Amino acid sequence: MVEYELTKGEGRARVNVTVNSMGSDLVVLIHNRDAHIGAVAVGDYDCEHERASVSVVTRLGHKDDALAREAAYLLSKSMRSPVCVIAGVHLDDITRAEIDKILANTKLAIDEIVGACGQQKPGN
Repeated sequence: MVEYELTKGEGRARVNVTVNSMGSDLVVLIHNRDAHIGAVAVGDYDCEHERASVSVVTRLGHKDDALAREAAYLLSKSMRSPVCVIAGVHLDDITRAEIDKILANTKLAIDEIVGACGQQKPGN
């Protein structure tokens, strides 16, 4: 079973990522201290055509779809398996610089997970 907990960044741009396996699939949570469900993305991998596809559902008024979509795509493509990403990062009065830092911190965490999961396949 794959289980990881990562934290990237500091201050208001700090992002927590939790990864659990569900059989050979992954379930990933991306959040900060004000965790919630803002968007859900399901990434799937088509082995025949060697491509990943992502479907996203975003709650009204939320913008977490960017985090969820990219994470689901990168993870399903690298793992060649289904991935469900639930993202909910909230900051009052967020600035453009904080948004960019949150996106960068999430990308760092996902890249680390891709590396770690490549060494330990889900379900093992």
